[in-house]
Formats: sequence, structure tokens, C-alpha cells
Amino acid sequence: MDMDQLGRKLEICCFNLASALIAQESGAHRVELCAGPAEGGTTPALGAIRLTRELLHIELYPIIRPRGGDFLFSEEEFRIMQQDVVLCREAGCDGVVIGALRADGTVDKDRVARLVELAYPLGVTFHRAFDWTAEPYRALEELIGIGCERILTSGQRPLAAEGAELLHELVNLADGRIIIMPGSGLRAANIAALAERTGASEFHSSARTLRASAMTYANSAMAEDQSIVIADKEEIQGMLGALGALGAASSPTPAL
Repeated sequence: MDMDQLGRKLEICCFNLASALIAQESGAHRVELCAGPAEGGTTPALGAIRLTRELLHIELYPIIRPRGGDFLFSEEEFRIMQQDVVLCREAGCDGVVIGALRADGTVDKDRVARLVELAYPLGVTFHRAFDWTAEPYRALEELIGIGCERILTSGQRPLAAEGAELLHELVNLADGRIIIMPGSGLRAANIAALAERTGASEFHSSARTLRASAMTYANSAMAEDQSIVIADKEEIQGMLGALGALGAASSPTPAL
């Protein structure tokens, strides 16, 4: 069964072009393009965005995050974010992934609204800054009002499986006004169970693995791991298969 008919989609967080191409080849519906895996994702280089856009036919949403750490940005950092949103729009991306908070843990509504305005007509996902908000129900309503189309969240827990109860509540409260997309720790082994527990229709995973360096020379005195973060094709296909099987199992058997 086609998962698009069921409204279920899988987004893959990719930290390089090679991973984005693996995600596309594996059947993913959307790529969130990032740099900085050790920092939880930062804005990729413009060259990476442009070439990825050229080579992908599935949706492309670069993250707009000028640094790792918290989501309380300076005026200079916000100026960078505004310029990066415009560059993504000009590069032909389908959307962007953003997030900004105030010091008290509330959504920085003015700045988020400005980024949504600059991104138009691109789609906008509010990323896991949501998991650091002090009042998630209030944040949900504010992001709906601002015009975000999606919230990426682990239910304010380190892993989505641990935040399943809140994710379920958010899906119900959203009531189709915004997409709640669980992410963090999703794999083929647990994605179907999370889909059933939360009622979510879109899911996010990096499906990451490490690929050893192909260098034939390595300076042992450096004592650094030069492995590359790369998307795992089998894991992506496994997640898609698990979601597809869940949909088929819930569909009525046609009469003969």
C-alpha cells in the first residue's frame, strides 16, 4: 500500500549530499539537510544546498540554525538566519526548518513570524527547539497562529518513544491544523509502535551510521576518529516497510 495514500511520510535528516541521495534512493519523502551532526544540526553551506536541490526530486528542507547550543539567538545571529532563509528560497528549496526561543522558554513569536514571512511560499517546520519550551500547549497554538506547517518534536523527552504520551496529546490538540512529526531515536524496530501510540502521520529520523574513512594513510599521532556520518539505506527502507505494513494491517480486506 502506498503510504502517501495513508498520509504517512518519512523525513530523513541528512548531514551531507551522499546521505540525501541515499534517502531519495531508499524511498524517503523528504530530506532535512543539515551540517554539524555533533551539534545536533546547523545550517549547511550554500553550495551543499544548491547541489542537493539540483540532484533531489523529493522535498528538501535545510535547517536554519547558525550554531549549536541553545535557541536564544543574538541580533547578529538572527540576521544570519534571515539571510539564510532567503538564500534557501532563491535556491528553490521546498521549505526550511527553523526555531527560536526567548530566555523564559517561550517561542520567540516575532522572530519566528519574520522567518515564516521571509520563507513564503516555502513550507516551514519548527524544529526541536519545541522540546525546550516551558509550555508546550501554548507553543503549539502560537506556532499554528504564526503559520508553521509542522513541528518536529520528541515530546519533550530525549527520545520520541519516551515522549509518546505528549506526542499523542499534541496530535489530538493539533487536530489537523499543524503536523506533529515525532523524531529522535526512530528506527525500523520502533517506528510502527510509535505511529500506533501517537497517531502521527509524519516521522523523522537520521537513520545514521558511521562509514570508515577511505584514507589509506592516517597519522596515528592525531588520535582522531575520521569516520563519516552517513544515512543507512537498509534502516530507511526498514522504517518505510514497517509503516507500510502498519497501513496494510489496518486496511479492511476487500470483498470478493
